[in-house]
Amino acid sequence: MNTPLVLVTGGAGFLGRAIVDRCQQRGYKVRIVGRSSRPENLSSSIEYLQGDLAKIEIAQAAVKDCDYVFHVAAKAGIWGRWDDYVAANITATHHLVEAAKLSGVRAFVHTSTPSVVFSGESFNGANESLPYGHNWLCAYAETKAEAEKIALKASTSEMPICALRPHLIWGPGDNHLFPRILARARAGKLRIVGDGENQVDVTHVDTAANAHLNALDALLAGHAHGKAYFISQGQPVKLWEFINRLLIGAGLPAVTKKISLKKAYTIGTILEAAWTLLPLRGEPPMTRFVAVELAKSHTFDTTAAKRDLGLQPAHETWAALDELAATFRPKK
Repeated sequence: MNTPLVLVTGGAGFLGRAIVDRCQQRGYKVRIVGRSSRPENLSSSIEYLQGDLAKIEIAQAAVKDCDYVFHVAAKAGIWGRWDDYVAANITATHHLVEAAKLSGVRAFVHTSTPSVVFSGESFNGANESLPYGHNWLCAYAETKAEAEKIALKASTSEMPICALRPHLIWGPGDNHLFPRILARARAGKLRIVGDGENQVDVTHVDTAANAHLNALDALLAGHAHGKAYFISQGQPVKLWEFINRLLIGAGLPAVTKKISLKKAYTIGTILEAAWTLLPLRGEPPMTRFVAVELAKSHTFDTTAAKRDLGLQPAHETWAALDELAATFRPKK
């Protein structure tokens, strides 16, 4: 049997690298596609294609001769041009799915997000019967919902597709979530939004990566076809207890100052208007979407993923958090 060739879009990113590592551990040949130039520390055994998947010719080149696809790449974040989100999340997914189908790809795992069901309300143990969201408040959530619909609609017996929705991915190698939290804490700009009692699901990067490989196995075994799955550690945490455990472990004081959701939402509205009307760089320090996410509970039932994908946490959450937090302490 020939060694499978696996495409991992966004394979040079946080979650993508963890998936690539597991593919290599299985002995798969790996191809990565990314928008930036080849990372200097990328193993020479990995094929790298630089390009924009919103261009059909890049999508076609990316899937050529591939057996399996992990579509991890996306434009994330809370702020940016609508057209950029459409191109990176909707158009790229459409091109990749269609090219993969024509190329004879045997299984396709799409990385989605729980934000596809965003409605501005709390979720407490909700499952995959939730409808897609509304009142989006940010382009990321809306375009990722459309991307997931495109992927799942394209699932066939010849090329089965499933979508995974990991919530708040963190762990070693994170260059986005924890570094941003720590930076704001060090600058004295972090505030508890709401009453601080809201619970959320979190997902260690190893748990998320393992789930992707398990999803591939499930698809190849004839399961999970056309389905979406919530992914997490399986045990919700109080968001602000989790954040403060990180801060204290990193040698910083816990955040205690609070701001109401109403006030944070109002500030987000004003800042979004300013960033829209004025030539301001970066992203607003607060948006309506972020205010809601920080104040409300978001927990999801992972029964389906446990049943179909064998989902289980790769590490005990609090022990892994303490170990990682210690790496952020200032060097003596």
